Amino acid sequence: MSLLAQLPVIPIIVPLVAAPLAVLMPAEKMGGRIPYIWTTLIAWTVFAACVAIFYSVATVGPISYHLGDWAPPIGIEYRIDLANALVLTLVSGIGALVFPFSYESIRSEIDPRQINLFYAALLICMVGLLGVTITGDAFNVFVFLEISSLSTYALVAMGANKDRRALTAAFNYLVMGTIGATFFVIGLGLLYQATGTLNMADVKFQLAGDNNRMVEAGFAFIIVGMGLKAAMFPMHLWMPNAYAYAPSAVSAFIAATSTKVAVYVIIRFIYTVIGADFDFASAAFAWLIAPLAIAGMFFASIVAIFQSDVKRMLAYSSVGQIGYMLFGVSFGTEQGLAASLVHLFNHGLMKGALFMAAAAVMLRVGSHACSGYAGLAKRMPLTAAAFIIAGLSLIGVPLTVGFISKWQLLSAAFDSGRPWAGFLIVASSFLAVIYIGRVIELMVLKPAPENAPPIKEAPLSMLIPMMILVAANIYFGLNTELTVDLAERAAHALMGAGR
Repeated sequence: MSLLAQLPVIPIIVPLVAAPLAVLMPAEKMGGRIPYIWTTLIAWTVFAACVAIFYSVATVGPISYHLGDWAPPIGIEYRIDLANALVLTLVSGIGALVFPFSYESIRSEIDPRQINLFYAALLICMVGLLGVTITGDAFNVFVFLEISSLSTYALVAMGANKDRRALTAAFNYLVMGTIGATFFVIGLGLLYQATGTLNMADVKFQLAGDNNRMVEAGFAFIIVGMGLKAAMFPMHLWMPNAYAYAPSAVSAFIAATSTKVAVYVIIRFIYTVIGADFDFASAAFAWLIAPLAIAGMFFASIVAIFQSDVKRMLAYSSVGQIGYMLFGVSFGTEQGLAASLVHLFNHGLMKGALFMAAAAVMLRVGSHACSGYAGLAKRMPLTAAAFIIAGLSLIGVPLTVGFISKWQLLSAAFDSGRPWAGFLIVASSFLAVIYIGRVIELMVLKPAPENAPPIKEAPLSMLIPMMILVAANIYFGLNTELTVDLAERAAHALMGAGR
């Protein structure tokens, strides 16, 4: 069988085999570069495979890969359509940038004895997220979800070398993540009891519009479980500390990918497994997802305004942005779903760039405090420029991906006969102006403290990945063919599957 035919399994098998090898590599030779080079090459190999998968799906159609040549629903199926191909590209692309970005950052933040473990855990985390995205088997989603979660808990705890509060943050994350996983697997059990299958497409076929209490309960458990994983308001309490105290490179990776994958799973279960025409799904849109999304858009953004730590501010911002994604889903329309997929992809680009800029500041200034950003436009002009552009994108300024996201959400709101929803989207966006504008004001208008020592610009190994993400924020803000057009096609396919 040709290598091309094995493409769907490459993003899983290659890093899964490479991770243990990274642990065994000598960390003391070449300044610790051996595991760094090895895992970076693996990450780029995975990204190349995901791009090839994306191209194949976009031009030919969905891919179905049967593990062990056992046909579904008996065997495990990897099924890739436009929706998860988009998420695969995002996760692997962010991983391909974070691995080279991480070298200087982790040397200053992580115990040298843990560097090999860091690279291995980050690879495993990426495998878990890719597996959740690529699989067409519901129980496989749970397995890969736990693979990514367990490795993330370890990665967050590695921040204890810099701040011991990382241990508490990791423990809280573990507790909340375990509760979420428990809810999710109970929901799967109820669906299995009702249908006798765990293949996602087959579950939908077996249900065939059957609205019974067991399915309703299973759906509710799944939404709550994945809501915890996605940091959906008010189930977000694990996120601020996890993002704030994790090593900076870890924050950049999980902020740009982890919650996006969880939102994708919610979308996948609503449309591929349960079906949008399921009565309980319609009720969930109106009485659960929409109100919590609106609350997150406003309350999390208001809390972000009052944060004195940039990473915590960005964490609360993410809760608000997840609200936008779920708000679009709650419209129950093709346009709303497409807008959510667009924002899911675009927010990964914005938040990845912002956390990378914060990591560069941490390396040179030694703090994530907002006060440390004073005068940064003169002291670290390239890093400051990256933060400003990504911040403006988060606000939704034209010529950036953030504007495309907000425009798509606004259009979906008005097209669905919800002008009030459009007003809420615009009103909540002004809150981002306040918390992002506050940091930009410090960087551009406030001078650095008189006793502040001179600092260098971030090293090239950090600047290049950061600037690639910044360039992506602008490129996809000008050329919407990849994001908007393909998201609309993905939404059309999902809505068709959900009927």
